[in-house]
Amino acid sequence: MTESRVEEAVRLFESGFNCAQSVFAAYADIFGMDKEAALKLASPMGAGMGRMREVCGTVSAMALLSGLADGNSNPEDDVKKTEVYQRVRDMSDEFAAANGSIICRELLGILGREKSARPGKRTEEYYAKRPCAKFVRCAAEIVEKTLVKEFVQEKS
Repeated sequence: MTESRVEEAVRLFESGFNCAQSVFAAYADIFGMDKEAALKLASPMGAGMGRMREVCGTVSAMALLSGLADGNSNPEDDVKKTEVYQRVRDMSDEFAAANGSIICRELLGILGREKSARPGKRTEEYYAKRPCAKFVRCAAEIVEKTLVKEFVQEKS
């Protein structure tokens, strides 16, 4: 298997990238996307998509990586569509089993949508009160177990 990138995903988050960017960019190159494009593509998915606190950005990143790894590109290929949808469900279920939910606001104990789209300042206090690095780590571990192991080894 490729060298683990779990710590790289956490490091990206702790350096200021959002949760989705951190997971997606840590692995996107394995599936053919450069890091800058990966960071841009995943940027709106952070904080539960545009800071609306919906599906956790790490879960969105897992879904995007699943598509890069083995998504469908033929609109009539229902078998491939079903496979990618099932993989996303399985990965999301594993994340929810470990964390209690895939919904950002539920994971963080926030009631409803944030009033502002402006992200919070990344300070020691921010990192101390937000368990997001834990979710980044969990999602990265799922990516390695399901996507990297399955699809990288398959192509080796």
